[in-house]
Amino acid sequence: MTSQTIPVEPFDIVVFGATGDLCERKLLPALYQRQRAGQFSEPTRIIGSSRSEFSNEQYRALAKEAIQAHVAEAEIEGGELERFLARVSYVSADGTTGRGFEELKAAIGESPHVQAFYLAVAPTLFGDIVDKIDKFGLASPSSRVIVEKPIGRSLETAREVNNAIGRVFDETRIFRIDHYLGKETVQNLMALRFANALYEPLWNSAHVDHVQITVAESVGLEGRADYYDKAGALRDMVQNHIMQLLCLVAMEVPSSLDADAVRDEKLKVLRALKPINALNAERVTVRGQYRAGASNGGAVKGYLEELSGGVSDTETFVALKAEIGNWRWSGVPFYLRTGKRMATRVSEIVIEFKPIPHSIFGEAAGRIFANQLVIRLQPNEGVKQWIMIKDPGPGGMRLRQIPLDMSFAESFHERNPDAYERLIMDVIRGNQTLFMRRDEVEAAWQWIDPIVAAWEERGQTVQSYTAGTWGPSASIALIERDGRTWHESF
Repeated sequence: MTSQTIPVEPFDIVVFGATGDLCERKLLPALYQRQRAGQFSEPTRIIGSSRSEFSNEQYRALAKEAIQAHVAEAEIEGGELERFLARVSYVSADGTTGRGFEELKAAIGESPHVQAFYLAVAPTLFGDIVDKIDKFGLASPSSRVIVEKPIGRSLETAREVNNAIGRVFDETRIFRIDHYLGKETVQNLMALRFANALYEPLWNSAHVDHVQITVAESVGLEGRADYYDKAGALRDMVQNHIMQLLCLVAMEVPSSLDADAVRDEKLKVLRALKPINALNAERVTVRGQYRAGASNGGAVKGYLEELSGGVSDTETFVALKAEIGNWRWSGVPFYLRTGKRMATRVSEIVIEFKPIPHSIFGEAAGRIFANQLVIRLQPNEGVKQWIMIKDPGPGGMRLRQIPLDMSFAESFHERNPDAYERLIMDVIRGNQTLFMRRDEVEAAWQWIDPIVAAWEERGQTVQSYTAGTWGPSASIALIERDGRTWHESF
């Protein structure tokens, strides 16, 4: 029995925004899978809540449809699904007015179990809902609150959100979720570094040439136009997902896997990032916006056409050259990029080691490529170590680059749990290791805000790129000016 199947104590989870996309696509399927894995003890309850008026039966029908749509058919067992739906109930409530909170309190009752309030709603509602939880006496000493990104859209607004939540829940009971940190490969990044003698001695500026982090999406706005046009790629992806990945790559060895030990080291990385501001933003950042092109085998509209507004300077792509001012990483650039409507959907981290100082093989052996460690987060999670070997056969020494390939699907013949499954169970256990602490969130904004200000001050406009490509040509120039290229062997 593993930690993925050990039952947890009975709990109640109350999901605000229970009729929204996040709940239907991720939370309900994740909870179903954890029940299916045997992790629920009785009487665990799932209480959905939103402004919409539903009876328990109507909401259970919605939950059933969500699971059938987002869980593999082979994993849906009739008896298991009915048992899951029996623990689901629904209360209509409005976080702004307080309507329905007395009914929600009655539905929760005097439960002795851990309570988790999941705020799967717009961040503008976080403060209102937490205030109502407090006002109507829903919270107990064992209650936790889970909030999704974005935590604000600047340092100032992040502090406002954190203050609003912190007035009701202390820091030990606040779980700021970033689902990237729950991905199996991200966990394996820590295992690679800290459970093997092979990598950690090489994990520094003496041996690493540069690091690339790519989070590419092939989709466009997907119904998120109102939010996305106010945020853009820098706030939506870099401030949270990409910076968290950067921290895990660059942090020092923590004293233990204790939550605060890990987060202390991540915070040091954020505080060591060299500033990007009006003095250097044009040289080390690129903003892009997709125009009409082809994606996933068909023609797609450009960003402005999807917006239906016609005018917007919001970036759908951003590339950055970041540097960390400490002894371990001095002189090692971190190239970060993310975008929508790119050539393919892929998230990966590439650690490129320095080339050998001298080749003994001669020109006939062919080019010697630098070693790379490629950590694929999605899709097809896995790790590849690219090395040079001799091409088999007679006729002299001919060198060839090949990967030592570990595909999780092939190496472990078992289902790979979704990130939300791990993260929700960690909330119930009270394990905060994979969640962001308040000072982490605010330190990330302290680095991001000057970039936004520099773009505005310098009038750094977006450069267009064709949907289905790897972004604007300026992003290629950004890395090639340093004699390097983006890794695109997907």
